[in-house]
Amino acid sequence: MNQTKRSLEEQRIEFTNGKFLATPLAGAIAWLLVGIAGLLLPMKTTVWVLFIATGCIAYLGMFISKYTGENFLDKNKPKNEFDSLFFFTVGQSILVYGIAIPFFILDYSSLPLTVGILTGLMWLPFSWIIKHWVGIFHSLTRTILIVLLWYSFPDHRFVAIPFAIVGIYIVTLIILKNRKRADS
Repeated sequence: MNQTKRSLEEQRIEFTNGKFLATPLAGAIAWLLVGIAGLLLPMKTTVWVLFIATGCIAYLGMFISKYTGENFLDKNKPKNEFDSLFFFTVGQSILVYGIAIPFFILDYSSLPLTVGILTGLMWLPFSWIIKHWVGIFHSLTRTILIVLLWYSFPDHRFVAIPFAIVGIYIVTLIILKNRKRADS
């Protein structure tokens, strides 16, 4: 395949023109499942739902991307360095389980706090890549709200925190959906 070499700035512009709906939709679905599990299931099962659901966000995002027109796995798409960087941020979010698991072993109720904050950190570099404040909003709001809810509702951490994260995802999706109009 003969491709014209594109500069990093051209690739960044190309990346920035993406919809970015699949991954936040996947995150919202995963955290919704965790919140519902927190309402309905025993704690031991809810913990497993949290681990499995949040661990599957990237894979669910890849699946959803086929239906949002983003198709992350399209092999015909020209290589873009910012797609690679984005997947590295996803990998970074997965590696933070190395922090979450030891704290979980000491106090199982730390799980929504640690996983909720640590997996939301990928939004900061995303904001830089697309030159838009949405990732900063998502990461900061998510962190502040999770900490407040963790202290305010100690008996309902597996419900309050996941549903708050879903709410933040909904706002983020609205911002992402409308950012093209606002930038025009």
